[in-house]
Amino acid sequence: MTRAKNPPADDPIVERIEDVDVATEMQGSFLEYAYSVIYSRALPDARDGLKPVQRRILFGMSEMGLRPDRGHVKSSRVVGDVMGKYHPHGDTAIYDALVRMAQPFTLRVPLIDGHGNFGSLDDGPAAPRYTEARLAAPALAMTDGLDEDVVDFVPNYDNSAQQPDVLPAAYPNLLVNGASGIAVGMATNMVPHNLIEVVGAARHLIAHPDATLDELMEFVPGPDLPSGGTIVGLAGIKDAYATGRGSFKTRARVSIESVTARKMGLVVTELPYLVGPEKVIEKIKDGVNAKKISGISDVTDLTDRTNGLRLVIGIKTGFSPEAVLEQLYRLTPLEDSFNINNVALVGGSPETLGLRELLQVYLAHRISVVTRRSQFRLARRHERLHLVEGLLIAILDIDEVIQVIRTSDEADQARTRLMDVFDLTQVQAEYILELRLRRLTKFSRIELETERDRLRAEIEELEEILANRHRIEALVSDELAEAAERYGTPRRTLLTDASPSVARAAAKHAAVALEVADVPCRVFLSATGRIARVDLPERPEGPVTITPPARRSRHDAIRSSLDTTSRAEIGALTSLGRLIRFTPVDLPMLPPTSVQLGAGIRVADYLALPSKDEKVLALVSLDADRSIALGTKLGIVKRVSTGAFPNRPEFEVIGLKAGDEVVGAVQGDEADELVFVASDAQLLRFPAASVRPQGCPAGGMAGINLAGGAHVVHFTGVPADAAADAVVVTIATSSETLLGTDPGSAKVSAFTEFPAKGRATGGVRAQRFLKGEDALHLAWVGRSPALAVDLDGSARQLPDGGARRDASGQSLDAVVAAIGSRIG
Repeated sequence: MTRAKNPPADDPIVERIEDVDVATEMQGSFLEYAYSVIYSRALPDARDGLKPVQRRILFGMSEMGLRPDRGHVKSSRVVGDVMGKYHPHGDTAIYDALVRMAQPFTLRVPLIDGHGNFGSLDDGPAAPRYTEARLAAPALAMTDGLDEDVVDFVPNYDNSAQQPDVLPAAYPNLLVNGASGIAVGMATNMVPHNLIEVVGAARHLIAHPDATLDELMEFVPGPDLPSGGTIVGLAGIKDAYATGRGSFKTRARVSIESVTARKMGLVVTELPYLVGPEKVIEKIKDGVNAKKISGISDVTDLTDRTNGLRLVIGIKTGFSPEAVLEQLYRLTPLEDSFNINNVALVGGSPETLGLRELLQVYLAHRISVVTRRSQFRLARRHERLHLVEGLLIAILDIDEVIQVIRTSDEADQARTRLMDVFDLTQVQAEYILELRLRRLTKFSRIELETERDRLRAEIEELEEILANRHRIEALVSDELAEAAERYGTPRRTLLTDASPSVARAAAKHAAVALEVADVPCRVFLSATGRIARVDLPERPEGPVTITPPARRSRHDAIRSSLDTTSRAEIGALTSLGRLIRFTPVDLPMLPPTSVQLGAGIRVADYLALPSKDEKVLALVSLDADRSIALGTKLGIVKRVSTGAFPNRPEFEVIGLKAGDEVVGAVQGDEADELVFVASDAQLLRFPAASVRPQGCPAGGMAGINLAGGAHVVHFTGVPADAAADAVVVTIATSSETLLGTDPGSAKVSAFTEFPAKGRATGGVRAQRFLKGEDALHLAWVGRSPALAVDLDGSARQLPDGGARRDASGQSLDAVVAAIGSRIG
């Protein structure tokens, strides 16, 4: 329609036509849209780790009073309130964000406590009218302090209310819970971490602002996924921590179990992050139908709310479960990759951040929060102190105050006269006029004086905090530690440096992939409970030397080692007298040129020991017909031949009495000597030939005659050809001191210093106690040199060898938790 450029004055329709360049208009509109998506929707703020919709949900629920100690309310009510006041972008977006914050398989520390069907990895949530929600306890730490002017508030979309620009965030939520989002021209994909580990790194960075990435990674070794699983390959994680971009692979937690008496199966109890069991089952079925996956008979999903995830994959007869598992890792989501892209808003602009930068941005925010909170509290206490001082003036001369008020014609005159007569400020005079008569007692005066003194002390404390940045940093560090203690949970994801599987494109390689190479290897069990393997040359000629790292690392003390092959079956003997069969094919493989057992995994996790009190004591071969000797805490000794072992995955090798446990186990022959060391510093050595072999159910025979109240602290065997090189290490402390607090005294003596005695005798004294000492805390017998370590595997110094067998020990500088042999 064309209209005149100059229409008549009485024409109600007046048009103004402007010529606009389409390219310029599209460019400007697109940039505005892109900025809106980046800043207001898709990317989280690096300070509190929240997108605007998440922040508005938490703030809105906090304003509604939906605390953890109150009842749940309908999710529809929350969505409606947030949409009406703060986020007018549709109820679907708000509900999706609320659901994600309530899913324990999505966030490492969920912020919403949901009631009802909030979905699963394979299925979506119920409609908001069917679910209920309230804030979870960690969300209170995210919003705590909003009423103390700790952050800036900005108007909502229609200027009818105020909302926080950022939440105070008492812990680094972005690192702990991660984030994902797609903006215009950029995206973010951040992985969850363990709260305790992240807080440890943040506190270290506060104390050491110049801390390197390697130092921070000692606290945060890698992600900690809500679903658990195992991360294989750590190089990509370090790249992500350094540059903000990297990738890693996660594997499901799988154990090989007997499904029936004659059938083995793979039992999946943990899956990679954001992978559901239905997706795994579908991929397995597709692979079997396409002839790409072999050896699988059936797949059963036994997942329930009581036992959690349990996916049982049946293995056909004649197929190796280990090889089938390796095949599944390559061809199904049992092994999945995660690409890290740490993009977040810093000062309103998107930036790619590494671990150190993420912590620095958060700590700067938290220091600002604590500073503003201290300033707010200081101002409030000054105001209150001003009123209390005015009240004290009034109470001291209350009769004259009453007289002034009674003789005044109106309130304004009374206020002015009070200010003139008693030298009060207008605020104090106004407060006195509103004073209730019941406050004019002797006790009220005492209470006010007490309150005045307390306020002055608090003001002095707050002024000192604000005047000293180190005090503020210390306060931030302490509050982080409190948050970690309150909301932190143990690590769920195992970290290994093993190589991930490599996908094969051609289906013809599937049959070859089932044949896992059976290569010679040496399996190490560290004194701190970590296990790994080192592959050896195919045909070693003579002893093979394993090189320890040039720089002494953690977990280098060896409790037990065994030469075997990667697919051979070996046994792990535990303190409860059980033998657990396993193959080392899935153990982390370390390079023989520089073995660092810190890259291994916890043997208790690898073998899925049911109790924390059960410990793995030794690794034994099941192929050779060599006997295994065991010693117990109550002085019982037993030898049992591997040929008598039943063909079961795990079984008992000794019948223990009530209150007894195995303290040591060793595999050898009749020429060896067996050694007991008791808590009263008695050592007994006797020939292994004096102990006749017994069957698995037997309870053994008397090994050492213990004095009243004494128990065995160490048992081992010494080969005949190693006696000349063996040493005895003993550490004495007081039985009344708390374990791990008193280093005690240690002594290192040659094994040949101790004469052999008969079985079931008391032995000879191994160390003379100093004043205050009455028991051996630790003992060890083995090839020299011995290596002492702390709980974390770091080396501890022992005295020089050569001490007499009954000499006193030398005081130690630090507590020793375990002793073992050195790598080499």
